[in-house]
Amino acid sequence: MARRSTVQRDPRIAGDPELSSYPDFPDDPDLDRAPARGRGAPRGRWSGGGGRWLVWTGRAVLWALIVVIVVNGVRAPFERFTQQNAPVGAAPVEGNGFPTVQASAFAAQFAGVYLNFDGARLAERESRLAPYLPEGVEGQFGWDGFGRMVAGAVQPYGIEVVDADNAVVTVAYQSEDRRQLLSVPVYRDRAAERFVVAGRPAILPAPRAAALPPKAAPERDRAVEQELRTTLEDFFKAYAGDTSSLQQYADAGVTLQGFGGAFTFLQLKDLSVPVGGGATREVTATVTWGVPSKAAPSTDPEPADPGQMGGKLEQSYLLTMVEQGDKWFVKDIRGAYRSVAG
Repeated sequence: MARRSTVQRDPRIAGDPELSSYPDFPDDPDLDRAPARGRGAPRGRWSGGGGRWLVWTGRAVLWALIVVIVVNGVRAPFERFTQQNAPVGAAPVEGNGFPTVQASAFAAQFAGVYLNFDGARLAERESRLAPYLPEGVEGQFGWDGFGRMVAGAVQPYGIEVVDADNAVVTVAYQSEDRRQLLSVPVYRDRAAERFVVAGRPAILPAPRAAALPPKAAPERDRAVEQELRTTLEDFFKAYAGDTSSLQQYADAGVTLQGFGGAFTFLQLKDLSVPVGGGATREVTATVTWGVPSKAAPSTDPEPADPGQMGGKLEQSYLLTMVEQGDKWFVKDIRGAYRSVAG
């Protein structure tokens, strides 16, 4: 007679004990005793004496995999939600949490008031300084009330974060023919998200302008320069004021927007086209614009006040020109990289 298999393949007999999903659960009928053989053996059990540790290992790996899948499944939508709901344009902060952009703006506004004073307008300056200063300090904040100073072009220049609540903001400004810096100590009230000037500012000299090294001029394509001159003169005339005809100079798919009469075109002073490039060229153009006077017109052909006369302003542009057939079109116009000789 053939020997029966030790693995149970037929349906379980009523009355067999339920098996736990966990290997060490106390109701597991196989715990601490040898596995049964024959019809009473649990379905799907490995009857070999050394196979039980493989089952436990497989279960452990399976549960670990399930945990990883669940955690990642919960974390991914949460991260997407938080990223989508992050405030747009929020002020960047340093590693210790100090809001550098907000503090720099506060210090720049303070400097615009602090650096402008007139001995005849004491009360006005004191009232304008008050929103930036701590309570109880002297209203003019170190100025004795005499003299006059005018400053403008105030811009944030740098910031040194001391800790989570303190920083020293440096702003740049212009006073007469001098470009200088002002160092402003700033304290942040984290609870109220407010700032206050924490001490006396300090004026410092600004760095001088950098030395511009010489740059060799590129070899110029005189033939293309001559070919483009008339086209670009007409383009800049339209760019200054004739908006209706401006688009006829634009490359396909490009929309150009001009000055709409704010300036007048006077002259295409210089045009430089480097050799090479084929049907697409990078062109540098120096243009002279007419700047209209905002003063009332004068009947004097040569008014004594130069502000009543129209001025001239030279500027340099970099244009991308595209040749189509026998015509050139403007694909892009922007400020030139470098137009001052070194």
